[in-house]
Amino acid sequence: MRIAGVTRELPDVFTWVLEPPAPFVFSPGQFNMLYAHGAGEVPISISGPPGELVHTIRAVGAVTRVMQRMTAGDPIGVRGPYGTAWPLDELRGKDVIVVAGGLGLAPLRPAILELLGRRDDFGAVTVAYGARSPEEILYRDEVRAWRARFDVDVEVTVDRAGRDWHGPVGVVTRLVAAASLDPKRTVALVCGPEIMMRFVLRELEARGVGADRVWLSLERSMKCGVGLCGHCQLGGRFVCKDGPVYRADRVAPLLYVREL
Repeated sequence: MRIAGVTRELPDVFTWVLEPPAPFVFSPGQFNMLYAHGAGEVPISISGPPGELVHTIRAVGAVTRVMQRMTAGDPIGVRGPYGTAWPLDELRGKDVIVVAGGLGLAPLRPAILELLGRRDDFGAVTVAYGARSPEEILYRDEVRAWRARFDVDVEVTVDRAGRDWHGPVGVVTRLVAAASLDPKRTVALVCGPEIMMRFVLRELEARGVGADRVWLSLERSMKCGVGLCGHCQLGGRFVCKDGPVYRADRVAPLLYVREL
């Protein structure tokens, strides 16, 4: 495929819009393997709405730093989609809280867009997003547009801020603690650093939302995408083959095992 457009989200984060030669069908939560010729390939979650092949990437390694220098018109190898998806059809009629930390908003963005696009299919929809600072809020304009809607409750918190920030300061679990939830109707979709997801799980359980009604994305630990390298092995599981989206009660105990 070729890169149709590039958006610089943050100094080390960029978003590609790709131009597939044929319609590309995927489910929110799935990922692609992206290959930069001469550099290598990496697994990246699909972060666009249905019908648009969008990837948001952080430049953290040799391959993604090469990708950061690529521009519109450059060729890129793509294989996929792979992986499990957010179970949106199973959530019809339920209240949904989406909890994202940092770049974890990217794998959740397709789910949020589908929740908003099929708004009548769901009960109350809440989005709780935590960033390190106001300058590091991902999809800034889009988040602002979500907050302007009357049919969704969107709250953003930051770890640190200056005088220009008038929103909450603190970890995203504070937003979960303060959210208006009916535990009998609520399900949760969560993605972010593992330590953040562990504390979000605890807070949701304290609010009465059990792990059997929480879904996590563990996509951050993937590497090869086909279960060969072992980089994403979690106990007896390979995240790239039977994930990255899991119901929390099936993997939560493993998240508390040191260095697993």
